[in-house]
Amino acid sequence: MRRAARNRGVRSEVKTLVVKARKSLVGPPVAESERFALTLEAVRALDRAASKGVLHRNNAARRKARLTKQMAKLAIAPVAPAGKGKKGAAAAAVPAAKPVPSKSAASKKK
Repeated sequence: MRRAARNRGVRSEVKTLVVKARKSLVGPPVAESERFALTLEAVRALDRAASKGVLHRNNAARRKARLTKQMAKLAIAPVAPAGKGKKGAAAAAVPAAKPVPSKSAASKKK
């Protein structure tokens, strides 16, 4: 009984967070940062519930996929600083290297 009550509370919290995130994505205009924060909070809650076994991992994954799909429709993404990561401005400035022929290709020429 105790576990069921605790799990019910976690499930209820997850549902509430998912509904809030979905309403922020579909409803009246809200700041993008707030939309992203609400969605991220809902995704984290789904992950926590799945890791504790309150929700099945596929159930959590499905809900997360639906939320991120809605978010992608609105083209909301976290703003990453330029130059960081592999696809930043620094990576674009480096020219692409020519492929080095493999040893097998060199031996075939002989």
